[in-house]
Amino acid sequence: MATKIVRYSTEGGPAQWGVVHSDAIAPLRGIYQSTRELLLQGQVDIREAEQAKGSIALQGVRVLSPITVQQQFLCQGINYESHVRESGLDLRQFPFNTLFTKASSSLCGAHDAIVRPSHVRLLDYEIELGVVLARDINSPQTVNANALHEYLCGVTIINDISARDVQLPQTQFYKGKSYRTFGPAGPFLVLLSAAEWKRWPELHMTLKVNGVVRQNAMCGEMIHQPAATLTEFSGMHDLQAGDVIATGTPAGCAARAPSKAIAWIAKHFLSDQAKWQAFINAGQKNPAYLQPGDELRLAIRTDDGLIDLGEQVNKIVGA
Repeated sequence: MATKIVRYSTEGGPAQWGVVHSDAIAPLRGIYQSTRELLLQGQVDIREAEQAKGSIALQGVRVLSPITVQQQFLCQGINYESHVRESGLDLRQFPFNTLFTKASSSLCGAHDAIVRPSHVRLLDYEIELGVVLARDINSPQTVNANALHEYLCGVTIINDISARDVQLPQTQFYKGKSYRTFGPAGPFLVLLSAAEWKRWPELHMTLKVNGVVRQNAMCGEMIHQPAATLTEFSGMHDLQAGDVIATGTPAGCAARAPSKAIAWIAKHFLSDQAKWQAFINAGQKNPAYLQPGDELRLAIRTDDGLIDLGEQVNKIVGA
């Protein structure tokens, strides 16, 4: 049975960790300053809390990001064919895995407000499955798809919030995606057994804005899947227990490619500056972009409910 780990605080107190039993938390005895410390030092503590009864009401605490700021926030782009198509890209031109990072300071809780900076007008959402490292990796590894449990401890929900009017005109993923609160994570870090890891493709992602479904896809639709991505990351740089990889988003984002006719005109008759200004002007008329007051609801679970990552509920506020 998957174990739900929650990081939380009560009445403004320090962050604590616990295991969720239905609607109550069994707190861990130890104090762990980071997700890495929890995973490397807290396994006995976790097992004891799995056997205990919940003593703290989940509804009475502030749920924090289960990924702490000490961890790397790694990401994949254009990793679902449906999103590639809606972005106006040709999949044949992207045979490689697109990897980038977000600032870990962008992480926030699953129920925290998402702050739209005052200069941003094209604020977008991206539901993603976050896979979390179980151990440190300090050398190149060839990861087998049947051995994910040897490298990954669990999964969480990530919303890769993006300022498209920064990211795209400036071609800067990091800059457009790293503002504070642009990385809601959780509510839980769901630890999976070896058998449960085999079910990750069955995880069903849904994102709603103001009650309307915008994104709806299966995680198994990924182009570059976790084993291959872990292999590639480990060949480049060190990874630590608790680091998270956001594995890309499916179709349904607010940002869409212009029609072929408009794209042709822009390419042949507009300067780059004029082209991107036209993109921003058109985007400001697109009601799909997020506005202050909008509510986001994200969920990832198997259709039988046996693996359930919980629900994110965040509201957009102005800076």
